[in-house]
Amino acid sequence: MDKHSKIYIAGHCGLAGSAIMRELQRQGYTNLVGRTHAELDLEDAVATHQFFEQERPQVVFLAAAKVGGIHANSTYPVEFLMSNLLVEASVCRAAHATDVKRLIFLGSSCIYPRDCPQPIKEEYLLTGPLEATNRPYALAKIAGIEMCWSYNRQYGTKWLAAMPTNLYGPGDSYDLNNSHVLPALIRKMHEAKVSGATEVVLWGSGKPKREFMYVDDLANALVFLAALDDQCYNLLVAPALCPIINIGTGEDVTIRELAEVIAGVVGYTGKFIQDTHQPDGTMRKVLDVSKIQGLGWQASTNLKKGIGLTYNEFSKLAPIPDRAAAN
Repeated sequence: MDKHSKIYIAGHCGLAGSAIMRELQRQGYTNLVGRTHAELDLEDAVATHQFFEQERPQVVFLAAAKVGGIHANSTYPVEFLMSNLLVEASVCRAAHATDVKRLIFLGSSCIYPRDCPQPIKEEYLLTGPLEATNRPYALAKIAGIEMCWSYNRQYGTKWLAAMPTNLYGPGDSYDLNNSHVLPALIRKMHEAKVSGATEVVLWGSGKPKREFMYVDDLANALVFLAALDDQCYNLLVAPALCPIINIGTGEDVTIRELAEVIAGVVGYTGKFIQDTHQPDGTMRKVLDVSKIQGLGWQASTNLKKGIGLTYNEFSKLAPIPDRAAAN
């Protein structure tokens, strides 16, 4: 991959895809291609194939996906399964048909078994039952990994499956029902601060531990992987090996600790109420990132800084009123 390679970012308007686009532009890549969902429905295999035939990208970042938190996954399991399967199948078939040189597929850390050892190594895939609250989404992403590996084995493609931890940052969804925990808590505490509320409800016990990564760090890691020299990259996608690599910080916090960090950034000074009727999900989930660190990459944005950057972006969408001026 050089600065003039034609690069297609599938899902370039989403959280991960927009960060990949920003990172490529920051590093001086000049031949970038993106299509909105209105311009190209990646679930449509015919339209996707026609797009690839016309554009002939050399490198593809497959970041297009239907994503959401526990509530969204529980409410729309069919959509989370079918939409992701159809997108993966359409893009992979079209990429193979048009001889894409490198493809990086974005999965999720939820592909790993619910109760596997911590930190989670890549080889723990398919060694136990999945977390029930997001099983349809996880199965779709596991199918995407297997798709990459199958094409590599059968056709000699060079496709890599990257498994990021929980992401947050510019471009995230702040919907209280369908977003992930971190952006949902940013919105809850922002609104509590604005309204003067003295309590914020946290779902579950607050005890589960999660790993969070600022999305621009993910984008930097993906471009790093796509730009590896042939010797290093080919080792990752060798047909005999499952082409999977974890991307994360290697550090985790409890949901309660996360809430306290967010409160400090937002300026919310009230108390938290734990709604223990809501599910906790997996009790701990932190990735083993020794594989990518061994290649020379590691995350650079700590949690407090990343939340600060994210809240600055959110504040532009929903600014806090100036009470002194109002009075």
